[in-house]
Amino acid sequence: MAKAGKKYQASAKLVDKLAYTLGEAMPVIKKAAFAKFDVTVEVAMRLGVDPKHADQMVRGTVVLPHGLGKSKRVIVLASGDKVREARDAGADEVGGEEMVQKIQGGWLDFEAVIATPDMMKSVGKLGKILGPRGLMPNPKTGTVTLDVARAVKEVKAGKIEFRVDKTGIIHCPVGKASFAAEKLAENAQALIQSVLKAKPATAKGRYVRSIVISSTMGPGVPIDLASVEAA
Repeated sequence: MAKAGKKYQASAKLVDKLAYTLGEAMPVIKKAAFAKFDVTVEVAMRLGVDPKHADQMVRGTVVLPHGLGKSKRVIVLASGDKVREARDAGADEVGGEEMVQKIQGGWLDFEAVIATPDMMKSVGKLGKILGPRGLMPNPKTGTVTLDVARAVKEVKAGKIEFRVDKTGIIHCPVGKASFAAEKLAENAQALIQSVLKAKPATAKGRYVRSIVISSTMGPGVPIDLASVEAA
């Protein structure tokens, strides 16, 4: 543990400013990523909302311009013509009732679920399995739709969902440390702008309290709020 501590301390010394623009932050984050694997770069936004109130819940989706570095395994729950449409769009698995039963039996080899509206009665049985994993299809995030081809392509292209947690923080990945700094900055900017647009009308006072970006195990780099809010 002491060895990791030394590496972290050395990385932390690279963060020598009180606040950075996204363009300044990403090279520092890449340099400070000391793990031996290709770590994830994550944005943490502390919001001035109270998620206990339904009218202050902040959630939405954003297609990151440069994706997340790997294509998600996407399954589609559908029937009829939509099965072929989903397969043609690149879905990894497509099925109806038999796939619902497969998931009930413990199969979870996927990272995103899309369903057609007619399947939602059956999908409802999966709430206790998919809900805690954040995989439950939802019309608000575009994962319950008749346009399954578009939904599959968006998820494959790097569409991510953001949702404020009970402490008022949004955590979201925006790429890998191996990405070019410019691509990481553009992905982070896309996420931040989407969160800004999702501001609830009932939110009082300062909406975004702080933004910190870090890599897995790496030090946090504080972002200058004025620089991203003005973009």
